Amino acid sequence: MNKKERLLAILNGNKTDRPPVICPGGMMNPCVTELIKKYNIDFKKANSDGKTMAALSKLVVEENLFENYAVPFCMSIEAEAMGAECDIGSDTCEPHIKAYAADTMELTHFHKIDFTKGRPRAVLEAVSILKNGSIPVIGNIPGPFSVGTSIVDPLKVYTALKKDKETAHAFFDFISEEVGHFALEQTRRGADLITISDPSGTGEILGPKYFEEYMVTYMNKMISIIRTDKNIPIIVHICGQMKKVFTPLAKINADAFSFDAIVSLKEAKEKIQKPVMGNISTYALEHSRPEVIKQMAVNRVKKNIDIIAPACGLGMNSKLENIKNILIGVENAENSN
Repeated sequence: MNKKERLLAILNGNKTDRPPVICPGGMMNPCVTELIKKYNIDFKKANSDGKTMAALSKLVVEENLFENYAVPFCMSIEAEAMGAECDIGSDTCEPHIKAYAADTMELTHFHKIDFTKGRPRAVLEAVSILKNGSIPVIGNIPGPFSVGTSIVDPLKVYTALKKDKETAHAFFDFISEEVGHFALEQTRRGADLITISDPSGTGEILGPKYFEEYMVTYMNKMISIIRTDKNIPIIVHICGQMKKVFTPLAKINADAFSFDAIVSLKEAKEKIQKPVMGNISTYALEHSRPEVIKQMAVNRVKKNIDIIAPACGLGMNSKLENIKNILIGVENAENSN
């Protein structure tokens, strides 16, 4: 099987020769400082120019780090396009939001996402360049809460969930519409699947009630929009401990779920009955040794984890040799069977 066939087979519920090893991009950016400096890449340009973005994404596969192309390399593009102020980052820091778009959740404060200019245009150009027959191209968007808490103070957003439900629902409906259509456009340019990551919408923050009322509702709206043309595969990543929200989580119409290092993937898979992805410790990838990472990967294979990936966003100081040993461990585990 080639890399694309292997990943798409898993997402379609089929068996494969071994688990794919991926890092989907967006919040889970695979482009660490050591890679950027090795090839003398201007990371600011890679976050704003489609050709440079695509070239850096290709290096991830050429270096045998992961088995997919992924863009973009941050989760700030949508919020910036909607009016927030963004720091474009550096060789040691990913782009990030530095000022909210507005003081309130009133929709008149926010822009619609214009796909024809700025960084949204760069992402779509990169996807078009990366489109191919053998390596999966993963497009990315942040989830509703991560966008919402990037354009308005999070305290105001979380407070509105209970005290101003009408405003909160209108706010998330608007976000889901805009961001969902950006992901749809990525699929139209050649993305084979979409990952939606939402570190701000954890079960720990929302609890089961609000997780179901807001997260499930607006994740599913995004997914429905993304699948306007065809039944495109979707991976959802949510950070934090998920025990309390496994039941509502299973109502999200994704094909696979990615979890943080603190989550038992075996328990998650039993609860949601979908393929699971993860969850190699990102702390270990930055601070541990290659042989430790290799054994972590072997252990995930032995536990029948469907897709092997970092547990969360990679630290920019993560070592290339450590990252490479995820794939080495998976291949070694398969060869020993």
